[in-house]
Amino acid sequence: MYPLIRNRRLRNSDAIRRLVRETTISPDDFLVPLFVVEGKGVREEIASMPNYHRLSLDLLEKEVKELWKMGLCAVLLFVKVPENLKDNKGSEALNPNGLMQLAIKTVKNACPEMLVMTDVALDPYSSYGHDGIVQNGRILNDETVQILAEMSISHALSGADFVAPSDMMDGRVLTIREALDEEELIHTGIMSYSAKYASAFYGPFRDALDSAPVNKKNVPKDKKTYQMDFANRFEALKESQMDIDEGADIIMVKPGLCYLDIVREIRNEVEVPLAVYQVSGEYAMIKAAAERGWLDHDAVMMEQLIAIKRAGANIIASYFAKDVVRVIN
Repeated sequence: MYPLIRNRRLRNSDAIRRLVRETTISPDDFLVPLFVVEGKGVREEIASMPNYHRLSLDLLEKEVKELWKMGLCAVLLFVKVPENLKDNKGSEALNPNGLMQLAIKTVKNACPEMLVMTDVALDPYSSYGHDGIVQNGRILNDETVQILAEMSISHALSGADFVAPSDMMDGRVLTIREALDEEELIHTGIMSYSAKYASAFYGPFRDALDSAPVNKKNVPKDKKTYQMDFANRFEALKESQMDIDEGADIIMVKPGLCYLDIVREIRNEVEVPLAVYQVSGEYAMIKAAAERGWLDHDAVMMEQLIAIKRAGANIIASYFAKDVVRVIN
C-alpha cells in the first residue's frame, strides 16, 4: 500500500509537533550581554540597537535582579570607558576600582548566584580602539597577552566566575590560565572567543562601547590581522582545539547565523561546551525590519535562535534573551 509511512502524521497538530520537537529553547540557554557606563541613573538607548541600553551601576543592579526573576542565570559584562581614561596599553583595565571591577561587584552583591562572565580585551580601554597594543602600525601580540592576563586576575579577584578573552591574540588562553592558577584562582573559568571572525556585523556593538579602530596614521584601519578571515573554515577548528589544549573551559564562535556551518563542525569535533554569540548586527537587522513591518519579529527571532542551538550551541549570547523569555512564557 502507498504510502506506509506518512511523515505528516507527526505534524498534524501543535501538540504532536511539540511532543516530537528535537530542539527547544529555555532561559538556561542564554548569556545576557550587558553594557555598563559611568554615572548614576543612566539608561541610554543605543541608537543602532533598538530597546537595548547602556546602564549605570545602580540600574545594572536592578537589571540583574530582573533577569534572575525571569530565569536568566548568566551575564556577560562590557564597559564603556571615558575617553580621558584610555591609552595605548589599556591601563585603566587594571584599576581595581575601575568600572568593570565595580560592575562585577555590583552584580554579585545584587544577585550572588548570577554567573558573571567578563570581557577581556583592550579595545574598550584603548585610545586606538584596538584589542592590543599598537606600535609602528602593528598590533603587538605577546605584550598584549601579558596585560590580558593581569586583567583576568583583576576580574577574578573582583568576583568574576569566568573571564572571556575576546581579543584573538595567540597564546592568550594559556597565559591567562597560568596566571590565574599562580594566584590560586583555580575556580575561575575561561570562555574563549576561539573562532571570532573579522565581521561586518559588529558595527552596532562598536557604537555601544565606542570601540571602533580610530583613523590615524600608523594605526591599523581594521582588526583583520588578529580576527579570523570569514572565508576560512579549517582555521576555526584549529583555533578551537588550540584554545582547549591551552585550558579553555568553554569555546565560542562569533558571529552566529552566517557561521552555523562552523558551529556544527566544531561541535562534531570537540566535547567542551560551545557558545555562540548572536551579535549586534544580527540583532539590529531583525529589529529594523520588524519596525518597518517587513518581518514578524518574534517568529524570526525564535527561528534564528533555534537554528543556532540546532547547529550545536550549548550557550547563546544574545541581546534577545529577555524577548525570548517573554515569548516562551
